[in-house]
Amino acid sequence: MQPTISIPKDWDYPRFTLGQLTKQGLIIGIQYYPADTFLAHEYGHSWRYTVLPDKHSEEVRYCFDDHIQQFSLAELQEQLQAKIQEHQQQITLLQAQLMEGLGDA
Repeated sequence: MQPTISIPKDWDYPRFTLGQLTKQGLIIGIQYYPADTFLAHEYGHSWRYTVLPDKHSEEVRYCFDDHIQQFSLAELQEQLQAKIQEHQQQITLLQAQLMEGLGDA
């Protein structure tokens, strides 16, 4: 069974998803400010996203949908290709360590 999240029918649907990579960083949390609440009165009723700008930091930022930018398809492909290359380099280093370890045995 797939895990699901139910969103009440009278709420707008979020524009971004958990785990989505944006120009501001990785989306790691989502909050909704429903209409007729204090928070909606102060900030507007919409979704607020928790964004992790750097995976090597504790810093998180909070952004509303109008402050989040998606990558273009070309930019996203470039980001993903860079990650793949980084992981391939890591695999190569681990394979070399493994071979050294087997050579010592």
